[in-house]
Amino acid sequence: TGPYGPHTSSSSSPPSSSSPAFCPVQPSRHILERQSRMLSFRVEYRQRSTEVVLEDASTVGDIKSILETELQVPVSKMQLKGWKSGDVSDSTVLRSLHLPKNNSLYVLTPDIAPSASTSQRLSNQNYLLVISHREAQRDYSLNFPASKTIQEVKRNISDLTNIPVRHQQWDGWPASASDDSMTLASSGISYPCHHLTVCRRSSPALTVDQTDECTDVHMVSDSEGDDFEDAPEFGVDESEVFGMGSASCQKSPMMPENSENEGDALLHFTAEFSRRYGDCHPVFYIGSLEAASQEAFYGKARDRKLLAIYLHNDESVLGNVFCSQMMCADSIVSYLSQNFITWAWDVTKEANKARLLTMCTRHFGSVVAQTIRTYKTDQFPLLLIVMGKRTSNEVLNVIQGNTTVDELMMRLMGAMEIFTAQQQEDIKDEDEREAREMVKREQDEAYRLSLEADRKKREAQEREEAEQVRQERIRKEQEEEREAIRLSLEQALPPEPKEEGGEPVSKLRIRTPSGEFLERRFLGSCKLQVLFDFIASKGYPSDEFKLLTTFPRRNITQIDPAWSLVEAKLFPQETLFLEAKE
Repeated sequence: TGPYGPHTSSSSSPPSSSSPAFCPVQPSRHILERQSRMLSFRVEYRQRSTEVVLEDASTVGDIKSILETELQVPVSKMQLKGWKSGDVSDSTVLRSLHLPKNNSLYVLTPDIAPSASTSQRLSNQNYLLVISHREAQRDYSLNFPASKTIQEVKRNISDLTNIPVRHQQWDGWPASASDDSMTLASSGISYPCHHLTVCRRSSPALTVDQTDECTDVHMVSDSEGDDFEDAPEFGVDESEVFGMGSASCQKSPMMPENSENEGDALLHFTAEFSRRYGDCHPVFYIGSLEAASQEAFYGKARDRKLLAIYLHNDESVLGNVFCSQMMCADSIVSYLSQNFITWAWDVTKEANKARLLTMCTRHFGSVVAQTIRTYKTDQFPLLLIVMGKRTSNEVLNVIQGNTTVDELMMRLMGAMEIFTAQQQEDIKDEDEREAREMVKREQDEAYRLSLEADRKKREAQEREEAEQVRQERIRKEQEEEREAIRLSLEQALPPEPKEEGGEPVSKLRIRTPSGEFLERRFLGSCKLQVLFDFIASKGYPSDEFKLLTTFPRRNITQIDPAWSLVEAKLFPQETLFLEAKE
């Protein structure tokens, strides 16, 4: 063993039963005489909430003295309720109660009736009653008008739980609620929310001592009186010394037996843990052991954590002290939250223990399951520290319940040192792998971009070639169309007249844009359209070219084509020129 306790892998064996044992009757001196802690109390009184903070070396009477000033209620008429261990005297030292850092209490003043203004103000309000059905392990959150009577509430609960009113046993009603005919507004319960517990009376009677042990105020229906005749007395066995009394007083189990869903079982575990030891505790992972392992081991190397598996057993005398003093210590809670995924399980019931062993065998191997199986009940609770490795998961440490806060912290830090060294190697390997993958991705991206550029270039070239082919086809079609028109016009022209014919002849000389001249004779009676057709037959259509005279300059194409050459003054001869239209 090193300074952090035994290093336990999946093949390790548990410590021998001769290891230092935790005293079954009282906590070790180290725990009782440790440095003073600051405790916080949230105290409810009617519609007021008061915060009280003081050292655990103080007494219950010190709290009452502070409340006397704050609430203006004499200590002699004040009942301070809500202690998990039952009623306590004013001289009780808080440290001896093993309280968590944050606590909730309430004040009852049965000798002081609520003021008229308070009752009147609440009569128009609604109360939220959170009622826990102990046998069914189920909570009901019910809204009731302030005008409802206690008897009506009990009847409604009878419909929900199938427990007749006369067989109902209640915890949580204040002493001022002494009559079932009282309304909720006048009963003295907390506003706007009040917590109650109901169960079926398992035995006709309870002794006064047991009643005080179970709850601050025990209420049964008025019709219960006949059932208490011939009732046997109850004895007190050893289990009550550690908070495990008769069936009606026994704590609710940490985890229901044979729960189908592991997540639901963990929700119940967390709620019950908070109810017993306060809200300052590690954040328990809600989900299966497999999911917790995935969360802890299989993310990025920088995000990985150790897995802390907390195994609870209500039959162990170490359970309450370990939970309240170790698991609820601020330093432990903070360290676990920052560096661990914390998963919990209750092995009190054999069915739940068998289920855990099956899960451990599946995820960590049969050696780990066998190791857990060999631990005795009085060695619980256990805290297994598990580290994920490349090929298998390794149990670094098994911490038993007979430890101290300092020793627990040292062993957690020792596990963290081992884990951090392994994590640094994993981070280095992961960074190198990511760097290689980054280079490969960059190369693949560069290659992809190159292929994309080549593809776009090829597509652009193909589009350009296709456009050239299309334009060439259009040009040929247009040329063929022009040639066909030219030939048709040329064939339709009248024959050129002779110079010495009997009819007057006009001789025209036409200069083209290229500088060549076209010469032809026309009858003076010919229409201008014949002249236009002749020019078009030579490749100069009138819609693209205009025919002009030299002097004076005239645009012949703007004259009516039905005019004759004589009418257009192009007789007996004329020199013209062609000009492209703009």
